[in-house]
Amino acid sequence: MMSAIHTSSGPNKAWRASWVPMAQKARPRSTPSRPALSLSVGGGSHPFAEPAIALDLDRREQEVESSFARLSETLRDLAPRQFEDDFPALAVARLRAIGVDADPDWFHAHWTRPLDMGAIHARAASRLFATLVQSGTERDRYASDDGEPVAELIRRWGFHAVDITPCADGRLAGLLGAVLRIPLSIVTARKSFAGAMFNVAQNLHEWEEVELNRHRRGLPNAPDAGTRFLKVGVYHYSSVDPAHDGCAAHGSDTCRAMTALHGRLLEFQAAAQAMHGAGDEIALLLIGLDTDTDAIRVHVPDASGAMDDNRFVDAADLYQTTRDMPRDAAKDAVREAVARAAGVHADDAGTEGMRWFCGYLLKNNIAQVDAVLQKYHGPYPEAGHAEKLIVIGDPVDDVQLRNLAFQAQMNSVEEGAQDLKVGLHILAGQSSANVPVLVLRDFDPEIPGDDRAAAEVADRMRAAVLAMETEARVTVEAALRPGTGGALEFLEART
Repeated sequence: MMSAIHTSSGPNKAWRASWVPMAQKARPRSTPSRPALSLSVGGGSHPFAEPAIALDLDRREQEVESSFARLSETLRDLAPRQFEDDFPALAVARLRAIGVDADPDWFHAHWTRPLDMGAIHARAASRLFATLVQSGTERDRYASDDGEPVAELIRRWGFHAVDITPCADGRLAGLLGAVLRIPLSIVTARKSFAGAMFNVAQNLHEWEEVELNRHRRGLPNAPDAGTRFLKVGVYHYSSVDPAHDGCAAHGSDTCRAMTALHGRLLEFQAAAQAMHGAGDEIALLLIGLDTDTDAIRVHVPDASGAMDDNRFVDAADLYQTTRDMPRDAAKDAVREAVARAAGVHADDAGTEGMRWFCGYLLKNNIAQVDAVLQKYHGPYPEAGHAEKLIVIGDPVDDVQLRNLAFQAQMNSVEEGAQDLKVGLHILAGQSSANVPVLVLRDFDPEIPGDDRAAAEVADRMRAAVLAMETEARVTVEAALRPGTGGALEFLEART
């Protein structure tokens, strides 16, 4: 059980509930300084548009945003009543009604020691995130493409595993479910890091596990199937304010973000070659994301598999050139654009698989670009960050939503300290409230004692975050989850 969270700032501050919850919206754009964009809305939707999916994504966004808004409103209403005799039961009931599983011991107040409502809000935000994860419906979305199972298409294109590393920035939190529209079931791994700077040695071990599974169990296919492991890296930039709203980890320098990630991808491939002579069994793909419009740049590899930082297909340009075409003609235009970028003929057999995959991503992304433009008649109206919390440890993708959480994967706080500092800097700049940090560790239910080991790691990470010298006030929760998915179990419930 947990003790009540008190403030040291005196009763007047707490009674008046002058705490400020995490910002629910990013700052509005400064329209006069906005440069001209290449995107504009035509007379109707694009031939690749998916209105039903766009409506579903918008409904989910409204559901999540309203959930966090209700949390703030509920705590504001409760704060002045904290000295009533039945306050703990009242607070727990009110929060349960909006999907937050709170501990009654959070709410035992005394007039000499008022509650720290900012810390309670941060803790409740982590619990609300857990509720949203449990109700997530994104996993099987996009399971087919034009009637064909995507998992089969991916293998037909020559890949048995897709490993994606985006930046930890919360504006990429909807990368799989909205921007690329890839079914989560076909993604072998999705781990995010500040600046997308993944650990090569760690990623090599993960690749080894995939390949061992193929040799020992024939999953997802046999080792002689002739398919490759696809490693995708995603950097990001801002088309509206590139000097300020780009990647914080790279100083909003798009060139630096792009070249650094490209170099890291090559290091991963070189490591597989050096350790196992298997560099040719790994395919690489570099993607850029404009966080203002959700449009992507795909750096299509040439016939040798090499990519060029300055050679890519831009979905924003394709959107404009294909929006008045019939659907089949638009598909052909995408196919031709990808082939030109690869420097091959559109019927080249040697590059066909990678080119089809790139075309698949571009087609999906153009549908997302159309959804953004149809809704906002331009780029996202709010600039920058509006993350609700930071998630560290293992990834969670069940809720795919832009600006929901800054996610940084790490095995220890010492290892991921720089990533965590980037996240704390971002969220500390949004308001004066406590920053919610959720430590999440997965465990394998089939391995005896793995849950206990995961709990020990989570506890150490929680203590390490609290011991850090930071520019923000932090409130840390720790939770476990089976690696196969399911509900988050907060550690306090285990004691």
